[in-house]
Amino acid sequence: MAITSAPGAIRAASRPAPSSPAGRQRTSLGRKVRDNLTGHAFLIGAVLCFAVFSWYPMVRGIVMSFQRTRRGETTWVGWDNYLRILDDPSFWTAWKNTFYFTVLALVLGYAVPFFVAILLNEFRHAKGYLRILVYLPVMLPPASALFLFKFYAYDPSDAGLFNAILKALGLPTSQWMQSPDMTMPAMVIASTWMNMGGAVLIYLAALQNIPGELYEAAELDGAGVWRRIRHVTIPQTRLILALLAMLQIVATMQLFIEPLILANGAGAEDSATSVAYLIYQHGFFQNDLNGAAALGVIMLVVLAGFSAVYLRLTAKQD
Repeated sequence: MAITSAPGAIRAASRPAPSSPAGRQRTSLGRKVRDNLTGHAFLIGAVLCFAVFSWYPMVRGIVMSFQRTRRGETTWVGWDNYLRILDDPSFWTAWKNTFYFTVLALVLGYAVPFFVAILLNEFRHAKGYLRILVYLPVMLPPASALFLFKFYAYDPSDAGLFNAILKALGLPTSQWMQSPDMTMPAMVIASTWMNMGGAVLIYLAALQNIPGELYEAAELDGAGVWRRIRHVTIPQTRLILALLAMLQIVATMQLFIEPLILANGAGAEDSATSVAYLIYQHGFFQNDLNGAAALGVIMLVVLAGFSAVYLRLTAKQD
């Protein structure tokens, strides 16, 4: 006599036994680890790069600022390097020049890219060519661009480009980098021309996201160009303007290559000496690596303090 099993029993036998809660938890955890393994690998690589090339030099510089190295022997001297740097007259001159350059760069180098972006945004044709033209200086090596300014635009004779323009307009010519009064404005002009392309493209992207209805409503209310910029454009791009202002201040406070090439370092009557160039002088000309480290830490504290104030103010505005 053949024995047959019920269909329900066969289905029950083929169904896998339910796993325990602990087993399901281990399976879910393993799946998450496998899914994120590639991301974790890239993250570990980035962290290692930052640790080796950014964080370690920063910590090493802070430690060196409290030490003194003589003939291969390193001793702990505490605040002596900082007191020695503060007693150096060049320290205060460098900070004065650096702040002066930063203020001029905010007046000229911060406003010009914004208005250039507004102008380009109004063009209906050849926008791509104009963007390439504006961004072209950024693609030049900074040293090449500065040598171009030094030997062609800022030539103190009448053969210089800027002096030729001034002479054609009937205006008095200038000695440019040979004049203490014109050193900083000349460096700001060169720096603005070199670096404004990236800011212009960022502003253009922000301007194109402004709804056209806002401008139409402003025109219906009788608003002119300047009122539209003041009441529509600037409020709609406030976050981008604030972010680029902070980035520009941090970048201009690290002024180095412009005085190094345009003014041969210190410039006429130390009118071009910056904090970053003073660090370079201490480290490479005076063989004072500990003093250079102390200067670098002071700059780090100043920039960190400014960034903290900026973040606090922007957090209150938001």
